[in-house]
Amino acid sequence: MHAALAAAATLVSLAFALSTGERWLRGRKRHEAAWTLSLIMFALGSISLWWGAGVGWGEWSFKSFYLFGAILNVPFLALGTVELLAGPKHGRRWTAIISLLGAFCTGIIVAAPLTGVIASDVLPQGKDVFGAGPRIAAAIGSGVAAVVIIAGAIWSAWRLFRGWRAGANTATTRTGPPSLRRLAIANLFIATGTLILSAGGLLNSVVNEMDGFAISLVVGISVIFVGFLMTSSQSSAQLRAVPEPEEWRAPKADVA
Repeated sequence: MHAALAAAATLVSLAFALSTGERWLRGRKRHEAAWTLSLIMFALGSISLWWGAGVGWGEWSFKSFYLFGAILNVPFLALGTVELLAGPKHGRRWTAIISLLGAFCTGIIVAAPLTGVIASDVLPQGKDVFGAGPRIAAAIGSGVAAVVIIAGAIWSAWRLFRGWRAGANTATTRTGPPSLRRLAIANLFIATGTLILSAGGLLNSVVNEMDGFAISLVVGISVIFVGFLMTSSQSSAQLRAVPEPEEWRAPKADVA
């Protein structure tokens, strides 16, 4: 079962990466490039899980799984959220920051000595085989980035719903209420999928470690994939075109 679930997660991640990659080639949108890179990392993490479940765990299969499945993938997914919501100016700054931190974390994982023995038939726990450095990188990389994705998705969905209900903006006139409603629902799918991915550790209390992570990968990435498929190539333009309702805006000074 472990290998089958890991294979399914790999196939979904690759299909997702090909989809976002094709969209990036068509429009050269920066957020789509970040998502594509993130999904490639999801696929690499899933392949590592597949290898460990089917062949047996070793130092480098676990390091690959830990790096791409627990540290780097979610921050680059969050970078896509920042690029989408904040625009290219802030996106370039955060691209540089996340890329440097990603390179630093890669060096930490590659150089990290093992502090315990890895059993070939059991998915290791980071606390059993790594020191503090890799575990802190995983906690920050997955935790903080997940908060960014979830907060960004909920904020954009709420704003789109408010703009749709207000019916007093040019984006609504051009695209119609169903389009904005679809984008808002898509953002909620993205937030839900990220929560599922973050809940992989909770499944350990129901199933074993490998099944728990594999199930969370398959279900989480599939839900996020549905959310992205619901968006269009104009998602970012539509989202940024939704102005704030009148009550959010600061009053303008009177001109004498």
